[in-house]
Amino acid sequence: MNDPLKVAIAGLGTVGAGAFRVLQSHGALLAERCGRPLAIAAVSARDQSRDRGLDLQNVSWFDDPVQMAAEADADVVVELIGGADGVAKKICETAIQHGRHVVTANKALLAHHGLALARQAEAKSVVLAYEAAVAGGIPIIKALREGLAGNRLQRAYGILNGTCNFILTEMRRSGREFDAVLKEAQALGYAEADPSFDVDGVDAAHKLAILASVAFGCEMNFAGVYTEGIRHISALDIGYAEELGYRIKLLGLARLTEDGIEQRVHPCMVPLSAPIAHVEGVDNAIVADGDFIESAMFEGRGAGAGPTASAIVADLADIARGTRLPTFSVPVEKLAKIPAAPMARHKGPYYVRLMLLDRPGVIAEVTAVLRDENVSMESMLQRQRAPGEAVPVVLTTHETREAAMVQALEKIDCLDTVVESPRMIRIEALHSAAEPKG
Repeated sequence: MNDPLKVAIAGLGTVGAGAFRVLQSHGALLAERCGRPLAIAAVSARDQSRDRGLDLQNVSWFDDPVQMAAEADADVVVELIGGADGVAKKICETAIQHGRHVVTANKALLAHHGLALARQAEAKSVVLAYEAAVAGGIPIIKALREGLAGNRLQRAYGILNGTCNFILTEMRRSGREFDAVLKEAQALGYAEADPSFDVDGVDAAHKLAILASVAFGCEMNFAGVYTEGIRHISALDIGYAEELGYRIKLLGLARLTEDGIEQRVHPCMVPLSAPIAHVEGVDNAIVADGDFIESAMFEGRGAGAGPTASAIVADLADIARGTRLPTFSVPVEKLAKIPAAPMARHKGPYYVRLMLLDRPGVIAEVTAVLRDENVSMESMLQRQRAPGEAVPVVLTTHETREAAMVQALEKIDCLDTVVESPRMIRIEALHSAAEPKG
């Protein structure tokens, strides 16, 4: 049998320990599938005395993960410490500099420094692999880069954050508001003590920047991702969405347009006929639209020790087999330089909820503003009457340019009959499972 692939793991938290267990428990299976053993040669973590339930005999321990990346007797370094800069970045740079392959689950690092690291890895003829960085156990990088290589992709979108999907799912099922469900998500371990990274859309934006680069063979542009979270979504909006035939999901969407590449993360009204509308709880799902496949959806667990460890080991298996592919579909020097499409030029239908004082003429004031901004209204719902009191009024629009919609809502917000800022959610025209595109 061939020499083993020697692996060094930086970080023995939930994911690192999970990857360690997969490598040890499935050693024989991996050796059979890869044609050589995968052996854990070294590890680095903060506290060597801590009992992690791992068999660390015959494994070299390093207190300093950067030193491990430079000196360990290893072919590949797995970076599982996290963070866009600092020690995680130094580990990857050091490993590549010393001719070692790198596997990482660090989407923030890749979103900010992926191009530079890929350029360094290609120059050293080593692999920079990151299947675990996007959608956990769903092999979406392999699918886009290999399985769909025969397609010119037009759009990629999906549910990229399990925390937000859990919160929106439970708000719909229970009728509770965001803050109450967020506390439940934190108690269950689905959300951090500081949930900003997830609920404000940053985590999904990191993943979308990576997906867009792989899908379209373009330079990564995290700064060009429009990002909006879910804090402003209310149980009232979720109820109206169901009544209108939609479900609210936080989506990351990327597509090529005449203005450049459009990358946006925000809550969406998704038609109930679209399969992704029914992806619930902490699951993730990604849809790729291509010229020959039409549309393909990939669904599964997007986080957690098991799914993420599975993706890490999949990358290690590819390295053990000798698979060598460009980091982002094509070599770094051939990645297209595509400008970011301005969000103001986005066009689509919109859902708007207003809280208006129930007075004569108030609807006329609103419709006059929409008319002046060339916003065409499709429908309006007003279920309550309470003269002199605030009542919810919901309207949907025909396809409208974002800039016009924003301008209209700013003017509506200034009306003295509007008692809280308008709530706007973009409606996405996604295709149903039985509906062919085109």
